[in-house]
Amino acid sequence: MGSQEVLGQAARLASSGLLLQVLFRLITFVLNAFILRFLSKEIVGIVNVRLTLLYSTTIFLAREAFRRACLSGSTQRDWSQTINLLWLTVPLGVFWSLFLGWVWLRLLEVPNPNVIPHYGTGVVVFGLSAVVELLGEPFWVLAQAHMFVKLKVIAESLSVILKSVLTALLVLWLPHWGLYIFSLAQLFYTAILVLCYVIYFKKLLGFSGSTKQQTFPVSRMTDLLPKILRSRAFVNWKEAKLTWSFFKQSFLKQILTEGERYVMTFLNVLNFGDQGVYDIVNNLGSLVARLIFQPIEESFYVFFAKVLEREKDATLQKQEDVAVAAAVLESLLKLALLTGLTITVFGFAYSQLALDIYGGTMLSSGSGPVLLRSYCVYVLLLAINGITECFTFAAMSKEQVDRYNFTMLALSSSFLVLSYLLTRWCGSVGFILANCFNMGIRITQSLCFIHRYYRESPYRPLAGLQLSPVLLGAFALSGGITGVSEVFLCCEQGWLARLGHVAVGAFCLGATLETAFLTETKLIHFLRTQFGVSRLADKIR
Repeated sequence: MGSQEVLGQAARLASSGLLLQVLFRLITFVLNAFILRFLSKEIVGIVNVRLTLLYSTTIFLAREAFRRACLSGSTQRDWSQTINLLWLTVPLGVFWSLFLGWVWLRLLEVPNPNVIPHYGTGVVVFGLSAVVELLGEPFWVLAQAHMFVKLKVIAESLSVILKSVLTALLVLWLPHWGLYIFSLAQLFYTAILVLCYVIYFKKLLGFSGSTKQQTFPVSRMTDLLPKILRSRAFVNWKEAKLTWSFFKQSFLKQILTEGERYVMTFLNVLNFGDQGVYDIVNNLGSLVARLIFQPIEESFYVFFAKVLEREKDATLQKQEDVAVAAAVLESLLKLALLTGLTITVFGFAYSQLALDIYGGTMLSSGSGPVLLRSYCVYVLLLAINGITECFTFAAMSKEQVDRYNFTMLALSSSFLVLSYLLTRWCGSVGFILANCFNMGIRITQSLCFIHRYYRESPYRPLAGLQLSPVLLGAFALSGGITGVSEVFLCCEQGWLARLGHVAVGAFCLGATLETAFLTETKLIHFLRTQFGVSRLADKIR
């Protein structure tokens, strides 16, 4: 498969993911805003921080390394060995859920049962839901490797929406159930997610005449189950060794990704109520990152992993592929920078209004607006880091991945210490400041790798981080105008003044985007040729 065809498939996956996720996330956003009106800050803190951390840690430690290893390289491989390797995530998930469940029940502070009942049940069910989700791992990796464009987005979005609907109904009808509600909804979510993949593959393998089925490496559902291979090893040992390298890296990356929750959970720097407010603001601030950056990062990681060879320098690879990868990386960096800057500039003036609409005075008063404004700066760093690490992890050799683990270890240690110190000094904002510091270090590491990778070639993809002075001026002017608008029109002047504030922001945003359209012609061409072509291809199909 040529690099242009792989690029087209990655663009289809990203663009389809963006459109569908925006639609589904908007529905979920409305449902969550409704649910928030019926909950206390304390129960939000327990569910969204303590129990969700148990679930996400189990899932991440059990599967992240397997995903990265099994998605590296070509789809032309012995998939029986790869599927066997992926099924090892289930016993690994059982181990982590049991061990972490014991920690959560025996070593951590248990909330007052009169305020938050059924905590023990919540720990057990959230751990069980992680194991249930791991049952679908072979299906997920096969779908990603063969770029089934809409399956992942529809499955995950449908599961989230149904989970939110069930939670809303139970909160209305049975509010006294407490954590039973969220435990049942979490288990329901993972069951629906796995069922979506199982049903899709059962239908796919049932139609022998379909194009996808003819090019698919398995022909029966039983081929997706683990089995002993008579003439070959149970797993591909090269993939297994790469998995171990990624596992060490994933363990450290998890500390960086969820570091603030670990500090909250194990060091008790915030009470459950403050944890709840922080988590809501954190989820709201990262909404765009999940909607836009994550689908692009996941899709183009697959693209870079397929086009580039891990063990070779850029000068020793097929130059057409290296050139395409450099052009794509430059355009993605530019897109990430523009998106992040837009969120940072306009987020400052509209944070308080957004929180007031989403959660009322519980969020818009106190530390909420300051938290969200700080998070807008963090989103800019998140956007750039997502693209740079996407390329770096796809192009690194096994030895480079191992060396990078030492850097991640130092970052993890410094992040935990910095989070604790900054939180003691300036409250929950300290978590975001610590995240910004570590994200900046990670970006620097990736930029150095990219610079070295292309140093001997004529390509300079890091030029994507340079913007025209005219566009930078437009951002600065928009930030100033919307800041003045917030002072005079938001947020105690009534809804008419708020609408005026929104109108000012809409005008400035339109003017800024028009400036970007006129000055960043190379990026516009990339978006038109790749994402525009991908939509046309979807229609033809």
